[in-house]
Amino acid sequence: MDAGECSTSRPPHPSAASAPSPSSATAVWAKLVPSDPAFPEVEVAENDAVVCSLVAPAATAGEEVAWCEIRRNGGDASSATIRNLSSDAIIVDGKIVKQEAVDVKPGSEIVSGPQKEDHLAYTFEITAARDQDKNNVKIVIDIENAKCSICLNLWHDVVTVAPCLHNFCNGCFSEWLRRSSSKSRDKSQSAACPQCRTAVQSVGRNHFLHNIEEAILQAFSSLQRSDEEIALLESYASVKSNIVLGKQKNQSRKRPFSRSSDEISNADLPCPQCRNEFGGFRCIPGAAHLQCNGCGGMMPARSNINIPQKCLGCDKAFCGAYWCSQGVNSSHCNLICNQETFKMISQRDISRLPDAVHGGNPYEKDITEKCIQQSGKTLQAVISEWISKFDNLEIDRTRLQLNNVDAITSRTYICNHCYNKFIDFLLYWYRVSMPRNLLPPDAVNRESCWYGFTCRTQHHRPDHAKKLNHVCRPTRGNP
Repeated sequence: MDAGECSTSRPPHPSAASAPSPSSATAVWAKLVPSDPAFPEVEVAENDAVVCSLVAPAATAGEEVAWCEIRRNGGDASSATIRNLSSDAIIVDGKIVKQEAVDVKPGSEIVSGPQKEDHLAYTFEITAARDQDKNNVKIVIDIENAKCSICLNLWHDVVTVAPCLHNFCNGCFSEWLRRSSSKSRDKSQSAACPQCRTAVQSVGRNHFLHNIEEAILQAFSSLQRSDEEIALLESYASVKSNIVLGKQKNQSRKRPFSRSSDEISNADLPCPQCRNEFGGFRCIPGAAHLQCNGCGGMMPARSNINIPQKCLGCDKAFCGAYWCSQGVNSSHCNLICNQETFKMISQRDISRLPDAVHGGNPYEKDITEKCIQQSGKTLQAVISEWISKFDNLEIDRTRLQLNNVDAITSRTYICNHCYNKFIDFLLYWYRVSMPRNLLPPDAVNRESCWYGFTCRTQHHRPDHAKKLNHVCRPTRGNP
């Protein structure tokens, strides 16, 4: 007998599904709303996911038969899965469903039989009971994005500077500010952001990020600084509340003079080519602009020039190469990046290994340095050799953590951050391809870590980082 039908040949109205027992009502998270208001709504509970229909023979009081099972998806708060438990098919969002499970979302239509005629239709809704999970909201954050760019450690008493909104330790930024003020001849000039060099207008403590900082320390106690370091940082800290930096002009109480749109575009836009002609080009009114990811300044978006304006590795805009090609320097505008921040790969020089090479594992970095020294070549020569192999497609590019990897060559313009990733990629293959007998004596007999370069333990267990080789592919315990 089909769920939702009477024992007679066909009921005049389909019977409604029954609600879960009262004992489970406290965990109700969803409901089925019938299209016919004469029938009651069906509540779906956490510990009672089976929905029953009432089969009512003429001579009995009725019998409950399992109709379907609805469970919410753990990874998606706005969807669920429904499985047909009846002997006949049901319809979900216009599709016939037999015994398989399908996804449903708020607003999905569920028909209790194989056709809409003579069967009741329901609308699936997620109730407000899910709001109880709001107190357990989890914020996923990359720890690398929660580090101060001055000390390169996790924030301590984090402060945020404006307008660029970069974050630093209170003590680190306070000391930076003190040193910047002592070196500057113009005391009215604002200090530059340590990360992007934008003029800092204000700085204040960030209580929201401070809570995240404490949550990270609870999850990763190895990131906790020593008492001596904390005491030193707190002795430097001078930001107690929001501070406005630089000398501010006296604000007139009179209503400010209203300027024309032409005057605003000429005087207020930070793009040098909006005010003057450089390199035979001047921006037209309303021209599209790109904001530099390095300095925060603006440049016109020009697709018809040979100089790239975006890094192919991260698709972010950088202005250094463009302004150099236009003959614009810092004397024309303060918000201009140095040309070194955005260069062609083949035009770059390298004399030392980046700190983040081999995932920041200092032992692997030291081994690579020794290998290069033993080869009798300079770091630049080794990198140039592997760039040639990269151009000749002799290296598998799947591990290169950049965008547009198939389009990157030695003549590609990339930013400093992407260049460091590129160097890390090349040195990984340099080490992997090296015969074991050419490794330093203390590295010859090391076994490879199961998790290879993806291992997280190497970042907080120095003994593990030193004992096992991490410049290898992950095997996860496979022989």
